[in-house]
Amino acid sequence: MRRYLLGASALAGALTALAVWAGSGDEPPSLTVMGETVGPAAIELGREVYAESCASCHGAELEGQPDWRRRLESGRMPAPPHDETGHTWHHADGQLFTITKQGVGAVVPGYESDMPVFEGILSDDEIIAVLAYIKSTWPERERAFQAEVTANAEEGS
Repeated sequence: MRRYLLGASALAGALTALAVWAGSGDEPPSLTVMGETVGPAAIELGREVYAESCASCHGAELEGQPDWRRRLESGRMPAPPHDETGHTWHHADGQLFTITKQGVGAVVPGYESDMPVFEGILSDDEIIAVLAYIKSTWPERERAFQAEVTANAEEGS
């Protein structure tokens, strides 16, 4: 049996956002990953997979490792945060998917990272769900910026 942990502040934030939306009478905000709209079930799956496969390095609350901008003694970089304080939202969906599935070296040739390659460990749907979960935690400003970066990258391909 799997057990999943979610940080109290992340859970409180998600519940607050849900309560605000539910009371608004509006449609839920649209969230897309890799051009596909994702819903609450995918986000929940992403939260579970993130807790099991990503939180040990990137933090239970997406906070990353301490001093994540400073190289380790090995010369490699610590795991960055995936919340709005990091740079994940600066990258297009395709890049984030490729980094997760094939490693950072697939996007930046020759780059050595402590991040494992998740190909053969996580399915494409699980990777998309994790990205959906991460994106669901960002404030609207970061989500809008990242959506524009993704759209621009898709136009350039």
